[in-house]
Amino acid sequence: QVQLVESGGGLVQAGGSLRLSCAASLSIFSGRAMGWYRQAPGKQRELVASIRGSGTTNYADSVKGRFTISRDNVKNTVYLQMNSLKPEDTAVYYCNTNPPWRSGSYDYWGQGTQVTVSS
Repeated sequence: QVQLVESGGGLVQAGGSLRLSCAASLSIFSGRAMGWYRQAPGKQRELVASIRGSGTTNYADSVKGRFTISRDNVKNTVYLQMNSLKPEDTAVYYCNTNPPWRSGSYDYWGQGTQVTVSS
């Protein structure tokens, strides 16, 4: 069964921190590169951080130095630690494989978790 369940979002003031979690089914997670994506209102979904099975990480310039992605290969879980949050980080955050998991002719996505940063 294919499953991605994101959690940990919320409302936080600028400068604050949040930690997102994503529980993935083994069929998706095992050995694959994982990523955190976000979609702000009126904007396209973008990849903000990714981590390979080896642990190598990459970040979008907009979050570099503030966000940290990590994974627990025993729990099939990927995390995103977000520090020094800015109002422009407000978005729905999703985790997925990198590139996104394909289900038939569509990309599969979980429900996401809302992050709202107030100024």
